[in-house]
Order: sequence, then structure tokens, then C-alpha cells
Amino acid sequence: MAWLREEVSGTTTSLVIAVHAQPGAKRTEVAGEHGDALKIRLAAPAIEGRANAELRRFLADQFGVALQSVRLLQGETGRRKLVSIATPMRRPAWLAGAVPRASG
Repeated sequence: MAWLREEVSGTTTSLVIAVHAQPGAKRTEVAGEHGDALKIRLAAPAIEGRANAELRRFLADQFGVALQSVRLLQGETGRRKLVSIATPMRRPAWLAGAVPRASG
């Protein structure tokens, strides 16, 4: 999947996800692929950073990590974003099988 990659640095594994964000949706959910990005609908408006905060909260919940483990690497003001999730504790059902777990 072009929208997902795994990065290993020492003993730390992070997932980096290319996201196409759709703010202003009725509920926050994964909506499939959008070109080479994962489309995520966000139940927050694209004003005052609310959509970015909702995206980080959603991904933290999905991967079982603290909010500070989800970082916005690129795309603070656009729909296209690059997000890093440090040391994910679980893999959501929509990601199952997309990336092999790091061995070690």
C-alpha cells in the first residue's frame, strides 16, 4: 500500500501514513484509499486546528497509543497529511495485513 510505510530506528518502530483528510463529516472513520493516500473522514471542521486534533485523537485511539505518539509531519493546513504513529500497540481491523510486524 503506497500510503503506508514502517520505519525502524533502533528498537523503536513507527508507522507513517499518508492521509487524505475530509473534515466536516458526520463521523470520524476510515473511508478507504484516495489515490496514494488513506482517506479519513473527520467529524470536525477545518478551522482552528480542530480537524488535525480529531485526526490525531482518532489515530491514537485506533493504534492504542498516547496522543503525543501521533505526530503530524506534513500538511497542517491542507487535506494531504503525513502522520507518524510511534510504537503502535495494536493494529486496527482496517490495517490488518497491510504491514508486516517488525521482527525482533
